[in-house]
Parts: sequence; structure tokens; C-alpha cells
Amino acid sequence: MPMTLGYWDIRGLAHPIRLLLEYTDSSYEEKRYTMGDAPDYDRSQWLSEKFKLSLDFPNLPYLIDGPHRITQSNAILRYIARKHNLCGETEEEKTRVDILENQAMDTRMQLAMVCYSPDFVSHPLHGSLYSHSPGSDAWEITFVDFLAYDVLDLHRLFEPKCLDAFPNLKDFMSRFEGLKKISAYVKSSRFLPTPMYSKMAAWGNK
Repeated sequence: MPMTLGYWDIRGLAHPIRLLLEYTDSSYEEKRYTMGDAPDYDRSQWLSEKFKLSLDFPNLPYLIDGPHRITQSNAILRYIARKHNLCGETEEEKTRVDILENQAMDTRMQLAMVCYSPDFVSHPLHGSLYSHSPGSDAWEITFVDFLAYDVLDLHRLFEPKCLDAFPNLKDFMSRFEGLKKISAYVKSSRFLPTPMYSKMAAWGNK
């Protein structure tokens, strides 16, 4: 029985989850919820189901896999990753993954705060944090690579030249996009690159 991934009909927090599901060749289907237009941004499509799915902490995104019902985007990523041994092998690798996971989420939230502000301005990517991170030149793929790719890609879309000073990050992006399953997904009808954020955002909402 395929897993069910529930989220808004946007890229948002579900993008790295979708990428990981595709990379691991997981059987899944999506339940995409639509938000209404301004000024009300009606969310009734989701709210009418929110408390009927037996989720301990009802929220989007969610993943339903048989008896397992998971919310929180990184918890979903880790759940999928554990199934496929993509959480790191050694304690050092697992620690690095934990650090980069949280750093990526901090960077994501900083950009989101800019994009949801009506007075949004340019947001600098501190690429050196990622470019000089331990293991940035070696690559044993883990779930955090999907988070890192997503947040770097968002910044690249926001400011196309932001990675120009970091050739190893540009190389990482190219290698990630060259993965067979990822490349096939990007070319498929399932791929949802935009809108990046919800209709309430000032940038990336189309």
C-alpha cells in the first residue's frame, strides 16, 4: 500500500520530502490541499480533515505509512531515511548530519521571513557556512543532502548569482540534479517546482 504525503499544493516544506521519496523509489501518493485567494486565504480544505487523520500533532506536511502517522517535515525525512540507511553510518557522520539539518532549517526560515514580508529585500546567503562544512568535498548521500539542496536552490532562485563564489556548492547542486531518480522526477508530471511559498508570501507565491 503506498504511503500518503499530505501538504499544500506548493513546493514549500514538502519539496525535500518529495525528492527523498523519489530517490528511494518509495511507493507514495500525494494529497494536495488548496488555499483560497486573498484576502481570506481560505484553508477549509485542510481544516475540514485536520483532526480526522489520527495525527498526534495535526499539521502539514504529514506522512501516513500504514500504522505510522507522522508530522513535522524533518521527522518525515528521518523516517524515510531510516528505512534506507540514509542517516549516516558513524557517530561522526550522524552528528554532522544533525548539525547540518538544523543549520539548513535556520537558513530556510531566514529566507522565508524575507519572502513573507511585504517589504522584502535582498537576503544574503552565508554560503561559506556550507562550503566549508566538514565533508563538503566528499559525498556519501544522506537525507540532509535533500534539505541542503532545497535551501540552496531556493536561494539560487531568489538570487541567481549567490553560489558563484562557491564552486564546490555549485558542483554539489549539479551532482544532486544528475542523480538518476532526481533527474527523472524533475522531468515528470509529478514535479512541482512552484509556487515556492503560499499565497500569503510577497515573493515566490506563483
